[in-house]
Amino acid sequence: MKKGVIILGSSNSHGETYKLCNSIQQYTHFPIIDLRTKNILPFDYEFKNQEDDFLNTFRTIVDNYELIIFATPVYWYAMSGTMKIFFDRFSDCLKRHKELGRKLRGKQMALLSVGSDKEIKEGFTMPFVETANYLGMHYITNTHLSEDATELEKNVALQNFVDQLNQFQIFLQ
Repeated sequence: MKKGVIILGSSNSHGETYKLCNSIQQYTHFPIIDLRTKNILPFDYEFKNQEDDFLNTFRTIVDNYELIIFATPVYWYAMSGTMKIFFDRFSDCLKRHKELGRKLRGKQMALLSVGSDKEIKEGFTMPFVETANYLGMHYITNTHLSEDATELEKNVALQNFVDQLNQFQIFLQ
């Protein structure tokens, strides 16, 4: 059994994506890291942003968790800007802090998304899948829910998501 963390990348710390994270947390007991509460600046080729919260947040994730669940609302058919900035900062760990970046190898990734459409558009998962591939991670699964899904639809989707993770023996109770 492995430990996991949920990375919430939303502009609304208490919106629909958070509610989804909270439901997953009830099944898994995984902590939620809300990127909105962190001071994470955009990637900078001159690395003038090293005093922000990115490196400490990243270090906490790679040193303590085997599964990283990224949770994002769908904004204009893509991940949130908050999540995109976090992903862009992975470059710090490929260029300047390589020992940290290498710690992603072998870790597992899953994706939760919430949007106004009932299904995510083709290509939405590509940045997550390809990032996992590039970093030597294992992309496991994704689940998408519409903002106006019924409670039953949400419960069924979340249970299916948890069941898929359990197939990979992810949880540490």
